[in-house]
Amino acid sequence: MPKSGRAAKVALLVVGGAILAAAVYIMVRRIGLNPELDFGAGAYYYADIPDYEHKLNWDTYQAQLPYWVYVVLFLLWGALMYWLWKRIDRRK
Repeated sequence: MPKSGRAAKVALLVVGGAILAAAVYIMVRRIGLNPELDFGAGAYYYADIPDYEHKLNWDTYQAQLPYWVYVVLFLLWGALMYWLWKRIDRRK
């Protein structure tokens, strides 16, 4: 591999690592978050319904497994899809 290719890979890893570290730092420190504005997932769908919090049954779904199990299943599904994608691309 030429030196320029190796240098590009190192630069990519350094910049990518710095961006990832900055994103985690911003999320952990809650920088830029305005506590008065709650834009959680899907909040804009219900923003125009008066008292929508009282119209929905928030306790309907109860998780049967610990949270980490769902995270592991999500990551395994992602790994499986990546493996299938790579396999399909090799066939072309």
